Amino acid sequence: MDKLVINFTPTGMIPTKSMTKYIPLTAEEIIGDVNEAYSLGITMVHLHIRDENGAPHFSKNIYQNVISGIRNYAPDLVICVSTSGRIHTELWQRSDVLLLDGDEKPDMGSLTLSSTNFNKSASINDPDMINSLAGIMKERGIGIELEAFDTGMINYAKYLIHKELLTPPHYFNLILGNIACAQANLLSAGHMISELPNDSIPSFGGIGNEQLKMNSMAISMGYGIRVGLEDNIWFDSNRTILATNAQLLERVHNIAHANGREIMSPCELRKILKLKKGNGEYGRI
Repeated sequence: MDKLVINFTPTGMIPTKSMTKYIPLTAEEIIGDVNEAYSLGITMVHLHIRDENGAPHFSKNIYQNVISGIRNYAPDLVICVSTSGRIHTELWQRSDVLLLDGDEKPDMGSLTLSSTNFNKSASINDPDMINSLAGIMKERGIGIELEAFDTGMINYAKYLIHKELLTPPHYFNLILGNIACAQANLLSAGHMISELPNDSIPSFGGIGNEQLKMNSMAISMGYGIRVGLEDNIWFDSNRTILATNAQLLERVHNIAHANGREIMSPCELRKILKLKKGNGEYGRI
């Protein structure tokens, strides 16, 4: 893939204002950061939302406000919403956002392909939950962003393909550097790429200090990237300078330019992933 997919992750579930003043938490802040990112050049956005206290939430009503605000100025941007199990564990909670329709319908939803431990918490994704979320997205005409932290998760994606819950092409976020999963090195990255099913489009992300490493490797090797304050709040490896989302994006733009790679437009990715054309038509064809 010649052009670079930039999957922008502005918020996540972990960063707080006490950790960094730059993390966007309110609907207005998230919309503002996505607006700036869109102006700089991104291909898609991976959204999490927060409640009025800044805590992670699942409400489709909050998502609706954020999605509507983004689409007021970026009607073509590919929007992916989170169905994370890191805090909310019930299917009705995790699938609430998938019920949105019309101009607020998400193009894609995330699907983490197994349970995993983080430093101080776990994301629980049992087989019934994974299958149910995949089935809802298939039924609702919503594309699936497959999140894999190791090769076992990629193997589970192949199982879902066998069950006809996933149809090609398959967009993967390969996220390396988590303490209990694949580490951010060339051997692990290469092994994950070698295990991908046919007709896959991968992007690489890295946790914390590993974000720049994995972004740089992916850009140089022709893959896509996942970048934003969700995974890394620091600009430098010594953790002395807090980053803004714009600074992280400007840096990967510079790396892309040095490697002679253009940024893929949202419309180009829509064609590749068989998504509707945007500008009032959203979800998967």
